[in-house]
Amino acid sequence: MYDIVQDYYGKQLQSTADLKTSACCDASAMPAWLKPLLGNVHDEVMMRYYGCGLVCPPKLQGCQILDLGSGSGRDVYVLAQMAGPQGHVLGVDMTREQLDVAIGALDWHAERFGFANVSFKEGYIERLDDLGLEDERFDVIVSNCVINLSPDKDAVLREAYRLLKTGGELYFSDIYADRRVPAEMVADPLLYGECLSGALYWNDFLSLARKHGFGDPRLVEDLPIEVTDPALKAKCGTVKFYSATYRLFKLPELESDCEDYGQAVIYHGTVPELPNAFLLDKHHYIETGKVFPVCGNTWRMLHDTRFREHFTFIGDFSRHYGIFEGCGKALPYDSATAASGAGACC
Repeated sequence: MYDIVQDYYGKQLQSTADLKTSACCDASAMPAWLKPLLGNVHDEVMMRYYGCGLVCPPKLQGCQILDLGSGSGRDVYVLAQMAGPQGHVLGVDMTREQLDVAIGALDWHAERFGFANVSFKEGYIERLDDLGLEDERFDVIVSNCVINLSPDKDAVLREAYRLLKTGGELYFSDIYADRRVPAEMVADPLLYGECLSGALYWNDFLSLARKHGFGDPRLVEDLPIEVTDPALKAKCGTVKFYSATYRLFKLPELESDCEDYGQAVIYHGTVPELPNAFLLDKHHYIETGKVFPVCGNTWRMLHDTRFREHFTFIGDFSRHYGIFEGCGKALPYDSATAASGAGACC
């Protein structure tokens, strides 16, 4: 699979226009605040970047950031502007041709930004332990439609968890399937290179994330993949694909379900990119100044991370009220009174 990916992204593709599907685009629309940052990225870096979305979580000032599968460096150079001179962004990629473009633009971007806070390493995202990166080095790890290309996704998530600081997050967009992809599709070079047949079944991904310590994965955005090429569409058969953005927090105290402790938060509107509301995930759009009830896990995702200073926190964990309403689970037992004379074991 490595040879397929290196050939496809290093030699066959010359620009985003050469892609045959929208799979390499993340689900999100481009936020207005990101557009000026893109204007500070070198033209060659932009041209050799094979995607169309951006994976940039908010509140990155001063952060240590790792970009998995950084390609020609477009996202790295955008993230570098957000991290600022006190932060640093490391890009890792296995495709030499892509890295040459990214590294060749280092000096140009340092002059453009007025500071140098970017580096690149050649390597495999499932072999990060080969790169000498120490445990708990990074505040944030990002990836844009690359993990699906890895033949060892288990190792990618394991290493991401090791490299994150406690309270850090893996924030990434990728491709998921509505079922386990058949082996004959996985073996197809074009389907694999187009970020389709390497996709995990969504439920297998959630299980894998939890296995490696990422409790309560949060879906931020999602969108169906449009396969417009007739030949590729025929190869896909009835398998459906989706682009989805997830955030996985390294918070060991997260519970397996959303539990209610009577807590709430108030967002101050002070994250620079998000003055009106804070989007934690698809189900948590927290408007500025509004008291917003949260489960214990959401509380920890805001209180025990880099977002803490931007919220007021109401309540604690001293009293439990059961499962949090609306979390997708409920009391499994009927509330009606049992039939008269029924035995306790029936």
